Amino acid sequence: MLEVDTPSGLARVQLHVGAAPRAALVLGHGAGGGVDAPDLTAVTEVALEEHLSVALVEQPYRVAGRRSPAPAPRLDEAWTAVVERLGHAEFEGLPLVVGGRSAGARVACRTVAESGAVAVLCLAFPVHASGRPEKTRAHELDAVELPTLVVQGERDPFGMPADGLNRRVVSVPGNHSLSADLDAVRAAVRSWLAEVVR
Repeated sequence: MLEVDTPSGLARVQLHVGAAPRAALVLGHGAGGGVDAPDLTAVTEVALEEHLSVALVEQPYRVAGRRSPAPAPRLDEAWTAVVERLGHAEFEGLPLVVGGRSAGARVACRTVAESGAVAVLCLAFPVHASGRPEKTRAHELDAVELPTLVVQGERDPFGMPADGLNRRVVSVPGNHSLSADLDAVRAAVRSWLAEVVR
């Protein structure tokens, strides 16, 4: 466990350092959940098997015991501080894949230019507010020019993104939690990691 002082407060990082890692994966949690979400756990297992080190980042608002997320600029600045710290210390010299589930995926997309990442992994990207397709966040995903994987539940109430030039969308059984078929989540991530991290 690592604690990182950020402009938004103290962030906490669960580090899983693989033996002779060939890359590193940094993942953020959803707005109302933590880093122990089933899909984040499954992806961590896959990444370690594929010889990537993993950092699971708990945002300062969660560390402080608050349930409601901080405003987007504060989430982004905290995330950027943690990724920068990892890139200059524990993950120095490793190609970096950033991402997260739901709100964590949005943060990774919004800050990708500052992260120095080679690819982005989005689990259950919330394309729009639940039941409000007019409140789209697709522009955050569309702005990413790096190779991107989106793993989305086929019945996700927050929408289904489209494939793009550098973006692959894999639909798996279930809803926004992605917990209905974790094997499908693992398979999608394993295949993609093998392509983007050589």
